Amino acid sequence: MSIFNMLLRNVVRRSVFPFAMKERRKNGFFLTSFYKTFPRRTLNLSSYLKDAEPNPSQKLNLDEWKNVMQSRRQEEICEPTSKCEEDSTLTAMREFVEMRRLAGRLVPENITEEELKTLMELPTKSSRLKYLKFLAKRERKINAKKAKQEKKNQEQEELLGSVEKRDTDELKNTFLKRLHSNTLENLHSWRAANAMIFGQPLVFDMVYENCMSHTELGNAVDQMMECEGFNRKSVDPFHLHYCNLSVDGPYHKGFSKRYGEAWDKLLVTVTEQCYTNLFPRDRLIYLTPDSRKIMTTFEHDKIYIIGSLVDKAGQPGTSLARAKRLNLATAKLPLDKYLRWTLGKKSLTLNQMLCILLTLKETGDWKEALQFVPQRYHDGFVDVDLLSRLNDAKF
Repeated sequence: MSIFNMLLRNVVRRSVFPFAMKERRKNGFFLTSFYKTFPRRTLNLSSYLKDAEPNPSQKLNLDEWKNVMQSRRQEEICEPTSKCEEDSTLTAMREFVEMRRLAGRLVPENITEEELKTLMELPTKSSRLKYLKFLAKRERKINAKKAKQEKKNQEQEELLGSVEKRDTDELKNTFLKRLHSNTLENLHSWRAANAMIFGQPLVFDMVYENCMSHTELGNAVDQMMECEGFNRKSVDPFHLHYCNLSVDGPYHKGFSKRYGEAWDKLLVTVTEQCYTNLFPRDRLIYLTPDSRKIMTTFEHDKIYIIGSLVDKAGQPGTSLARAKRLNLATAKLPLDKYLRWTLGKKSLTLNQMLCILLTLKETGDWKEALQFVPQRYHDGFVDVDLLSRLNDAKF
């Protein structure tokens, strides 16, 4: 068998090597000759394989053999899976965060795998640094809130410890029954469930989820959670509709993460359909700060729409353009009529808009409703009666 291998090696060398040297002289370099397509050559091995094979006309195709070997090598190169590549990228992101921490930069102390994946998906280095800064500030805020709560609990325990213990078997001298938190929660849930049947609808347009950055989307989810809480605890809540909410979209993932199992039990209507398919167009009013029409009174037979958009970049006209495309009526709050506005655009947060509408629905008083506008935006309320008297005196 060793003699056969030696003879085969000599035959291959004599047939291939002179051709390769010839190509080397022609092209000026040696390695390229092996990657060119050779003319078809065959070796007649019948004289060497008489003892091994009974067929004397068997031939070996060197070109096919070379193609097979190259394909196998290509498969070996492509063998690492996408999971291994993802793990290596996550490891690189962890090392990047650790290097920033050792350099004294503002990065979070603890970062989850999901946050690392979000960091990995960001396209530029500046966006990654901004996201790390956002995570670090949020972590500090959460830690400060926890420390404040722990201090408050400790002070409360010390205060209760200083009070003399009373016999719990004694009857309390009061006619008021103690109201437990579960009882109050059941009352709020009952009102929200009743509003889903008989209440006035209020629509949140969730179509802007792809128009916001990761930070803006997180702020929008927080504001929407506050809206649901304020509405559920009000005396006469709205029937909230989350329209154009795509399943497994950014908004849906944010709500599922924050609410957990309570998301499926939430007393709101969540749908992928547009509000134009659910309600008559003549009853819909899109609230946008870019509208020319000023809202004067709260109409209980109308359905108001709030765009679920947090725009820190300052792109005016987004919600107004959508309302015009859908051919809907628009309106804006009379902020200039009742407030001495000083700075900034007249765009309020989602929870502020909901509180204003709830107050208007219950009282109809604009001055009381606009108390939810932050005072840093204005210098107080305008004396509407004085202005009306001055206008009457002019005419």
